[in-house]
Amino acid sequence: MITLSASPAPFLMIPPADAFLPELQFQTSRSSGPGGQNVNKVESRVELRFRVADSQVLTDEQKQTLVQKLASRLTTDGELLIAAQEDRSQLRNKETAIRKFHETLQKALYKPKARKATKPSQGAVRQRLESKKKHGDKKANRGRVDF
Repeated sequence: MITLSASPAPFLMIPPADAFLPELQFQTSRSSGPGGQNVNKVESRVELRFRVADSQVLTDEQKQTLVQKLASRLTTDGELLIAAQEDRSQLRNKETAIRKFHETLQKALYKPKARKATKPSQGAVRQRLESKKKHGDKKANRGRVDF
């Protein structure tokens, strides 16, 4: 795990997408939807498979986090499947699948920064109370006037 500073980072740093390439399996198939003859002949749809438990790039903590957060997207074998068929080109769909995979990992491994509880300053409290008092006085002075 790579960290930028000694303080706890808001997210876990993950290696670049290129580091995962040896662990990724790709499968191609014919894409669905419009496209004429191209769609019937060319296998442009790309399906990316990644076995979370077998990864040597991720730490055990990262693997455990992925299994928990991506449980609904994992197969029974623990594989993460990502498909791309937006483009007519198999190469561009493969690049899209890798990009989607890396974005999915980044979102799943993101840890939000812990919120520090703070109190308003005395001046801010005083201003707020004065503002409320003025507003209340303004409302109290409304109504019928006795002559």
